[in-house]
Amino acid sequence: MIDLTPDHDDSMPRAARDGVGALDADGPRIVSISDIHGYLDAAWSALTAVGDHPDFDPVVDADADGRLHWAGDDESVLVFNGDLVDRGPDNAAVVELVERLAREAPPGHVRVTLGNHEWGALFRDLVDWDAWFSGSRSDDARRRLCEIIEDGHLVAAYDGYAFTYAHAGRVSDYDAARLNDRFAEAAGELRDAIGTDDDEPTQKRLVDDYREVLGIGRGGGRAFGAGIAWLDFKFLSDDAPLQIVGHTRQEEIVQKGNVVCENVIRANLEGEGGEAVMVETEEELVALERRGNGSVRKRDFEIPSGEWPKS
Repeated sequence: MIDLTPDHDDSMPRAARDGVGALDADGPRIVSISDIHGYLDAAWSALTAVGDHPDFDPVVDADADGRLHWAGDDESVLVFNGDLVDRGPDNAAVVELVERLAREAPPGHVRVTLGNHEWGALFRDLVDWDAWFSGSRSDDARRRLCEIIEDGHLVAAYDGYAFTYAHAGRVSDYDAARLNDRFAEAAGELRDAIGTDDDEPTQKRLVDDYREVLGIGRGGGRAFGAGIAWLDFKFLSDDAPLQIVGHTRQEEIVQKGNVVCENVIRANLEGEGGEAVMVETEEELVALERRGNGSVRKRDFEIPSGEWPKS
């Protein structure tokens, strides 16, 4: 489904799987976007908003054909915070975009977190998504996705400076490295079962055994018992761990206590503008939001006192 292997010989430091603090670069900014869902034009608008604001150098540049390429050197980390595919018309092109940026960026500088729609590709027998991109992946594609998880290129969570990036988030404290280890273990078990008679039973067992990462939750998903890719934003309290999440649609990026939700693309499809990214540095957290006239607005968010840095 997706191959995030860099296009160079340098390998990603193992600890860089889990957080920005392990990178060799000196305090790179973190740009994040969630829930692209196959809407390539909206993703293009959001990602280019960084360079279109006078205070920020671009993280991507467009070539003559409009394709985006890495422009962040080692001074940026780009987090795709889950749900790259399904719903929109350009799923394969969105995957190609993420793959291209991962090849071109320095190791560990393009990160992807598990969304419930990437989950759907792994656990396709547990949801009725055959008509969607995720649900129609071949066994070979699912095995490759498991390998990408085992190699640390697709993760459950990623630590920024003050905030942890996760598609849906968790109510109580968690350790990104431990969750990523658990996710990799589950992916290895699933990889061995794909295409065998044990495929569907293994999917069911793993969702239960690795509930904190893979759980769907009660009532068909998103509720109590849901894992880090499925929990609805309304269940995250003000004093939940500091997190930047997606998953639950918003008209604009919102902050509820310690949690910021950045899922805005789908809620703004019917009008001009509304696409946005978050930018986290060692000093600040801001949103860069595309306006209807094409300009970009910068909006500041609160970093609760005493919570920075993580390490």
